[in-house]
Amino acid sequence: MVQQRTNPLRKYIRNRKLPHFFCPGCGCGQILNYFLKAVDDLQLDFKKIITIGGVGCTARIPIYLNTDSLHGVHGRTLAWATGIKLYRPDLKVVIFAGDGDLVSIGGNHFLHASRRNLDVTVILVNNFNFAMTGGQVAPTTPFNSVTMTTPYGSKENTIDVCKLAVSAGATYVSRWSTAKPIQTVKSIKKALQHKGFSLVEILSQCPTNFGRYALRTGDPEKVLEWIKNRSISKTKAEKLNEHELKDKFILGEFIDKKRPVFQGTTLFKEEDN
Repeated sequence: MVQQRTNPLRKYIRNRKLPHFFCPGCGCGQILNYFLKAVDDLQLDFKKIITIGGVGCTARIPIYLNTDSLHGVHGRTLAWATGIKLYRPDLKVVIFAGDGDLVSIGGNHFLHASRRNLDVTVILVNNFNFAMTGGQVAPTTPFNSVTMTTPYGSKENTIDVCKLAVSAGATYVSRWSTAKPIQTVKSIKKALQHKGFSLVEILSQCPTNFGRYALRTGDPEKVLEWIKNRSISKTKAEKLNEHELKDKFILGEFIDKKRPVFQGTTLFKEEDN
């Protein structure tokens, strides 16, 4: 008799049939799994977690989660997170955002949430393009890459989101890839327990658009191999010069420190009510 086994993480998924939002080979499914593994390891109370998604492939992740969640317009995830966190500081707020959502139209909110050290966790899925809307060039698209909107190659320099977060004032920042599950889960766990603005950037394969346009392949394994070949640990990167680091993705933790978190411009005491 064959014993049917149930994935222990299924208990965190909404108990109804949902369509599959991700393309075959997309890394968002892996990242959903990494997040749930981190939550399960920490035994967090799902009833005290708010998940937020804007617009894009990554923004679909909260739809699967059996949490209170918010899904709305492009680039405004951190504005909503600010309001929720100031009203209910006891709740854990987790934002799932794509690179276009977070640092293109959402760039201003990202800068100021980092500056304020808002007590939220951001999981950034960086697939190097605006994937859901056809594969347009994004702030993280590598220089000279062909996309739907840059048929002759992008001539814009790439934003290093982790450097931007650190310089703006975030207090926990790391970068990994879908090819590093153990390190990614460990980093998400640290981010979820961190008091202050925490960012985990995860480099992820997009075979449907970035792979097809920039790498001339729709094979997710080949796109993931491209990410792995360009990735280097922070420890090794510290021994190399700027020329040797050209076109490399540096993986690791970039900052982990404490400073006061943002609680609004006015603090109300219970007796004031």
